Amino acid sequence: MDGTDRLSTPPVKRHRWPVRLWHWANVFLLYTLFTSGLGIFNAHPRLYWGQYGANYDAPWLVLERFPGWITLPASYSLAMSRHWHLFAAPLFAFALLAYMLWSLARGHLARDLAFRRDELSPRHILRDIADHARLRFPTGAAALRYSVLQKASYVGVVFILLPLLIFTGLAMSPGMNAAWPWLIDLLGGRQSARSIHFIAAFALLTFVLVHLAMVLLSGPVNGVRAMVTGRYRVPQARP
Repeated sequence: MDGTDRLSTPPVKRHRWPVRLWHWANVFLLYTLFTSGLGIFNAHPRLYWGQYGANYDAPWLVLERFPGWITLPASYSLAMSRHWHLFAAPLFAFALLAYMLWSLARGHLARDLAFRRDELSPRHILRDIADHARLRFPTGAAALRYSVLQKASYVGVVFILLPLLIFTGLAMSPGMNAAWPWLIDLLGGRQSARSIHFIAAFALLTFVLVHLAMVLLSGPVNGVRAMVTGRYRVPQARP
């Protein structure tokens, strides 16, 4: 049992079903995209800026191939990695679009993710940073609201980082030369888009790892239950 269960009131409704559905869909889709993306990267583990990149061009980053256990498929197969990547990418893009539209239409963005004026004061932000660094998790009514750091992280990921991954992925497709040539130019060239895509993917991985660490430290049973059933036990302050 979580410590939060021993110090909590009866469960309350926390997450609506579209949020929970999108969350668990992303578990599968992001895993598939990331591991198959590493498999695609292994075909040419170098990154460049600009339009072109080949063996004799100067890369800004050179890596060894990623090990098979972290790629999809586990053995090197560029064709299969592309197959899995292109299977998951449109599902991921349309799921994100649906979640954004639902958030706007049902007030989720304004109600749960919009910043209040008092939250943006330097004093409030510094206190929130200090509380996270000391693993002081909110209790009572405050536990039902996102902190300013959580809001900044979620808004940054959902409305900046994930769309950036989608558009840089599109820019790497040769079909964009005819469809959206402006997108490739906007990103500084196809190889620049590939570099930005790589950086954004690992930034997202960092977010996921921090998110998982916070769930484990704050009470995994309570957190996972809330994302499965929607019900959350509000932790109470210790006497």
